[in-house]
Amino acid sequence: MTEFQDPFLKSNEPVKFDQKYVSDTVLPSDIGIADQWAVNPVADPFVGDLATPVNSGYFTKAFLNNLAFYRPGLSPNFRGLEVGAAFGYLLFGPYAWTGPLRNSDFALTAGLLGAVGAVHILTALLVLYNAPGKAPNVQPADATINEPPADLFTRVGWADFTSGFWLGGCGGAVFAWLLCGTLHLDTITVLVRNVWAGG
Repeated sequence: MTEFQDPFLKSNEPVKFDQKYVSDTVLPSDIGIADQWAVNPVADPFVGDLATPVNSGYFTKAFLNNLAFYRPGLSPNFRGLEVGAAFGYLLFGPYAWTGPLRNSDFALTAGLLGAVGAVHILTALLVLYNAPGKAPNVQPADATINEPPADLFTRVGWADFTSGFWLGGCGGAVFAWLLCGTLHLDTITVLVRNVWAGG
């Protein structure tokens, strides 16, 4: 403790500053630039969900609220179907083009089997999330998602989402397999496969 702090800590009177350091033009109701960019708790301060210019901005809210998981008006089964189709379609490429059979005639089939296997593993994880204890946690409304789907966070809703995810994931992988197998992509696939080829 310094000599400057000692007298203030021992006295019960409020600290008074010299008048030359006090400005009468600044009022407590004035909003400065710091208050405009302030980070405020949304609802419960204990969850650590803060409204920032990034997570509560227009683009972020429009993008996330338009995802299949949060888009209003969809059933849990259709949500799972759309999310699973995207996962299955996108998982096909890494297994087909970067897998150990990428330079063989079975690259597309290996990609299909790998993507379907990954969808099965992800589906098993979704089933396990719904199995023990209570129902899935209901996400509260926050700075980014205004109205989380209430019907999704029940046992029946999550089971419907999981079954839709499995069907959509397998269908998305099969669709990617059909596209790569029927279109004339031979020149492109050779270039993509050689990017990861060693030596």
